[in-house]
Amino acid sequence: MTDRPLKVLIAKPGLDGHDRGAKVLARGLRDEGFEVVYTGLRQTPEMVVTAALQEDVDVVGLSILSGAHMTLVPRICSLLREKGMDDVLIVVGGIIPDDDVPGLKESGVAAVFGPGTTIGDVADFIRANARSRD
Repeated sequence: MTDRPLKVLIAKPGLDGHDRGAKVLARGLRDEGFEVVYTGLRQTPEMVVTAALQEDVDVVGLSILSGAHMTLVPRICSLLREKGMDDVLIVVGGIIPDDDVPGLKESGVAAVFGPGTTIGDVADFIRANARSRD
């Protein structure tokens, strides 16, 4: 095991143009001691997975407010598995209906964080569940 901090990719897949929450989370996780990479807006699933692979991240955090989560998230999970990144922790945040959470978890998502979740709660979950890829 290495002493390096866990590396988290925060991505905004799809056409959602609202990134304030993702930027706040990225800064907050950095302040919590994580290494954070933010992809920016309007990422395709392929772009997210390519960034995760190139950056060799331990965690992929997807921020989605557009309602396209049931299409985008399973595709990203599938592509990560295809690239051999089965050990990457996948978390989702945003406006996700409760009825969609089981389907997201079935596709490979470890947790879904909704509005009002604190950065500390997200950081604690990541620390408890992510494994370093080193």
